[in-house]
Amino acid sequence: MLFKMYSRAYQWIMKNTAPLLNWQPPAVINCVGCIEKLAPKLTEETIKKVLIVTDEGIVKAGLLDKMLDSLSEENIIYFIYKGTKANPTTKNIEEAVKVFNEQNCEAVIGFGGGSAIDCAKGTGIAAAKNTTYFKRFKGVLKVRSKLPYLVAVPTTAGTGSEATIAAVITDSETREKYAIIDTKLMPDAAVLDPELLLGLPQDMTAYSGMDALAHAVEAYLNRSNTKQTKMLSEEAVELIYDNLYPSYKNGQDIQLRTNMQRASYFAGKAFTRAYVGNIHAMAHALGAEYNVQHGRTVAVILPYILEEYGVAVHGKLAHLADIAKVTGTEDSDAVKAEKFIASIKDLNEKMNIGTSFPELKTEDLKKLSAAAYKEANPLYPVPVMFSKADFSKMYKKLMTAESKEG
Repeated sequence: MLFKMYSRAYQWIMKNTAPLLNWQPPAVINCVGCIEKLAPKLTEETIKKVLIVTDEGIVKAGLLDKMLDSLSEENIIYFIYKGTKANPTTKNIEEAVKVFNEQNCEAVIGFGGGSAIDCAKGTGIAAAKNTTYFKRFKGVLKVRSKLPYLVAVPTTAGTGSEATIAAVITDSETREKYAIIDTKLMPDAAVLDPELLLGLPQDMTAYSGMDALAHAVEAYLNRSNTKQTKMLSEEAVELIYDNLYPSYKNGQDIQLRTNMQRASYFAGKAFTRAYVGNIHAMAHALGAEYNVQHGRTVAVILPYILEEYGVAVHGKLAHLADIAKVTGTEDSDAVKAEKFIASIKDLNEKMNIGTSFPELKTEDLKKLSAAAYKEANPLYPVPVMFSKADFSKMYKKLMTAESKEG
C-alpha cells in the first residue's frame, strides 16, 4: 500500500513538472519521395559527415540508395553501420559509436525500424557522454547532455521512435532490457516518406501497426494523459482501424502507408508524454529473455491486459470503441469495451499474429514478473497497478497449453 501511494505521488509529480521540460518536436519532412530532401536539410545545418545506423536487411533491400545518392550530390560524406539487431544491444552501440568517433562524424541518421532508431539514439548518447556504460542512463532524465544532430527515418509504421524521447536498449551481457528517457533523445529531424514502407512484409506491417495501436491505447488509458495526448491517441486509433488491415492486404497502396505512418507518429507523440504501461513492461521483459519481435509481443499481450483492467477502463475503452466504429448505438460502456477488446483479438487473428508464446517457460515466470514490475513501477501511470503476482498471472495466460503442462 505504501509503495502504491509513493508511486502515484511520483507519477503526479512527473505529470505536473513535464510542462517545464523542452518538448521541441523534430523538424518533420513528410511527403512521397521526400527522403531526397534530407541531404539539403543537412547542408542547411552545415553537416558534412554523417553516420547511418541501420541493419543488413535495409541495405540489401536497397532502401538507402536514394538517400545515399542525394548525400553524395550534396558532398556529404557518409559511413554506414549495418549491425543493428532486432533488439538493439549495448554491443551494437559500442560498434556504431566507434565508427562515429573514428570518422569524426557530426550527425547520426537512424534509418529503419524502431531498433535502428533506438540504436542511433544510443550512439548519440555514447558520443556525447564518451561512454558506453549505459546503465547509468537507465530511467528518466539522466542523459542531460546535447546529442549530435539526430535524424530518424522510419521504414515501419509502428514504433513512433521518430517522435519520442525514449530509447530501449538491451544489455549484451545481462540481457536486461531497459528504457532511457530524456528530452535530449528527441530527434532533431524526422523523415516520413511512405515510399520506404512499400516493400514492408505482411508480418512486419502487422507487428508494427499493432505496436502503434498499443502505444495509442496505453497513452490514452494512463493517468498522465493531457488534452493533446488524448486527441493524438484518438486520431491514431481511428487511422489504425481504417488503414492497418487494408495495408496488410495491399502493401503497395501509398495512401494506406501514408496514413499508417501518420498514425505511428501521432501515437509516438502521445506516449512520449503520457507513457506506455504494463503491456510494454511485460513485452520488454519477454523481448530481453527470448529475443521475440516487439510488435508481435505487444499485439498478443494487449487484449489480455485490457481484460484484466476490467471496469477501471470501460469508459475510456468505450470511447475508443466508438472511434474504431465497432459498436452499436444502444451498447453500454461495458459492452463497448468488450467489443473493442474483441476487435483487437480479431485483428490479431486476421493478421496471423497468434495468442501465446511457446518460448515461455514456467521456470522463467519469476524473473520475467520481477523485470516487468521493476520497469512499470513507479514510472508508468497505469490505470491499474500490478504486483509481481499479477504479472506472473498475466504471463501464465500467455503460455501455450504444452508449456503449462510442462
